[in-house]
Amino acid sequence: MKNIIKGIMETRSIFIDGESLSPAESQKVYNHSPDGFNFGYGGSGPAQLALAILLKFTSKKNALILHQKQKIGYSKKDLSSKVKVKIRRKQGFSNRRF
Repeated sequence: MKNIIKGIMETRSIFIDGESLSPAESQKVYNHSPDGFNFGYGGSGPAQLALAILLKFTSKKNALILHQKQKIGYSKKDLSSKVKVKIRRKQGFSNRRF
């Protein structure tokens, strides 16, 4: 099963398979960005987004290890008003499929 992640830049809203993703749970783990998610650059908003997405698909420990490297993928996108990102399985980091 492929997970589709969509972001709406104007509202900084993120959806995984149509369900809204809130920054609240990831902020409890590590609060990079009190203002929530963002994308299109390499700062605190993309770090919060990367952490939140990884927490959905892997353990807290692995999400904390990987999220700073993962945010680079979000900042290098050529963004208009929406972005689609497919997450592929990272071998050795999770038994959960994504």
